[in-house]
Amino acid sequence: MSILYESTRDKSLKVQASEAILQGLSKDGGLFVPTEIPKLDKSLKELGTMSYQDIAYNVMKLYFTDFTEEELRYCIDHAYDSKFDCKEIAPLKETQDTYFMELYHGKTIAFKDMALSILPYLMTTSAKKNNVKNEIVILTATSGDTGKAALAGFSDVPGTKIIVFYPKDGVSEIQKLQMVTEQGKNTFVVGINGNFDQAQTGVKEMFNDKKLAEELDEKGYQFSSANSINIGRLIPQVAYYVYAYASLLNKGVLKDGEEINFTVPTGNFGNILAAYFAKEMGVPVHKLICASNENKVLFDFFSTGEYDKNRDFKLTSSPSMDILISSNLERLIYLICNRDDKKTCALMENLKTGGKYEITADMKKGLDAFYGNYATEAETAEAIRSKYDAEGYVMDTHTAVAYDVYTKYLTDTDDDMVNVIASTASPYKFTRSVLAALGKDDSSKSDLELVPVLNEVSGMPVPGAVKEIMELPVRHNTVCEVDKMEETVKGFLGV
Repeated sequence: MSILYESTRDKSLKVQASEAILQGLSKDGGLFVPTEIPKLDKSLKELGTMSYQDIAYNVMKLYFTDFTEEELRYCIDHAYDSKFDCKEIAPLKETQDTYFMELYHGKTIAFKDMALSILPYLMTTSAKKNNVKNEIVILTATSGDTGKAALAGFSDVPGTKIIVFYPKDGVSEIQKLQMVTEQGKNTFVVGINGNFDQAQTGVKEMFNDKKLAEELDEKGYQFSSANSINIGRLIPQVAYYVYAYASLLNKGVLKDGEEINFTVPTGNFGNILAAYFAKEMGVPVHKLICASNENKVLFDFFSTGEYDKNRDFKLTSSPSMDILISSNLERLIYLICNRDDKKTCALMENLKTGGKYEITADMKKGLDAFYGNYATEAETAEAIRSKYDAEGYVMDTHTAVAYDVYTKYLTDTDDDMVNVIASTASPYKFTRSVLAALGKDDSSKSDLELVPVLNEVSGMPVPGAVKEIMELPVRHNTVCEVDKMEETVKGFLGV
């Protein structure tokens, strides 16, 4: 069965998977969605006996139907290899009240590695399949983790360049150092005097600028995206939710057909949307618990049906979730309005012009699988402290937001089903915030100088990614204003 990809804003625009991966964003500004969400063609019991790589293949083959088995196996085998520090790739850590799916064992110690390890291989394979002669310029905005994971994935990949924009004052010191010390010769990193939403909007505007596309083409370049707006980012994430259920089934934690809950710290909505796709594929999911920080635009949306970004933007200790425009929500909106592209387009136009939109009562019924809540800064710190005091388990700030929201869900519902929290980053990415929550912060030390302290407190080995930035020189010092992003890109490319 062949799966095509259609735009959320004009479903007459249909392309093959490889074309969607290359384009990143549809030409009309919409996001690509598969023409149908396929059902798993192997039982979860059978999948439970497989390696992570084999489960990934059995998920991705259903979506990337214009890839041969050889091509897809090549991409998977080169993505999920020794760059991950554990054989399981996404190990499940059992604690007293929940499982943590640790998605940070890759090269840059964040969950973005799960998809950005494979995206360069999907992208270069897609380019070959479509006889692309231009050099591909990966243009990406990051709230902290996507940037380094994308830089690491595309570093010195032939036929590509990568340009990453990040909010200069909106990431942790270690997140910033991971990006500005990137050594790849085809990599460019820019801090903007603004927030993530402004960076993301600037990137989208460049994607939608036809005149800029023509100028790039004349110079032998074309844009693509490593953000989760790219379907090549989203689909690999579906695999780890299938893996989590199948693994727990294989271990006897779950009975075949028994429902499970997933709790996901959420900013741009891609990670939890991947869990929704897994549910639609046949994974027995009861609730998708959407955890927000104090930028609680998603909590308000799930509570009221109105999405309203017109509010103060808050810098928190969980910066990868400091987002007011959750781009991937557009895909869910499209699905819950029965793929009505005109309706979706109108809602997104309302968001662009007035900063908000409201869904219909019928559409709101499509959100029944979701539960939303949020954690304050104080609650996030308390979650880190309480889990450590109870069991010695150390969470990063984003995972702590999810844990706090999960405890609220338990209070609200008394639902004691098996729960898996998507643990999205290593505590070493946020040393100061984690140690402050544990009462071990030292303001006289930098975030890097606090690494040995966290090592002593947690007993967790210091990841190679952190050791690396202690030794590498800073290579990227560019800073620009939001309205100079396009000019900066042209400067890098000589356009």
